[in-house]
Amino acid sequence: MRIKIILLSLMLASCSGWLTPYKMDIRQGNVVTPEMREKLKLGMSKQQVRYVMGTPMINDVFHDNRWDYVYRLEHQGEVVEKQNLTLYFEGDNLARIDAGSQTVEAAPAKAD
Repeated sequence: MRIKIILLSLMLASCSGWLTPYKMDIRQGNVVTPEMREKLKLGMSKQQVRYVMGTPMINDVFHDNRWDYVYRLEHQGEVVEKQNLTLYFEGDNLARIDAGSQTVEAAPAKAD
């Protein structure tokens, strides 16, 4: 009986190279689609931005004028997709959009 258990454990140990645990896909954060990004316009109010983009993933109480939308997808333990979008406000209006390497700036929005 002991020999069978020892042989079985040795066989399983030798097969461990192709037996790997299942790792599920992990999606974290806010997905920002190109359609959502196109709807963003400088000068929009915080309420309008929240309607278009949803609640930001990171909303720092010490920097109320900055909203961060972060998205990350891991497949089999490796990062497959990563998005960062940072929105800056002056007062209640959207003043700057920082999409990683792309930055859009403009003069402060004028009141209508």
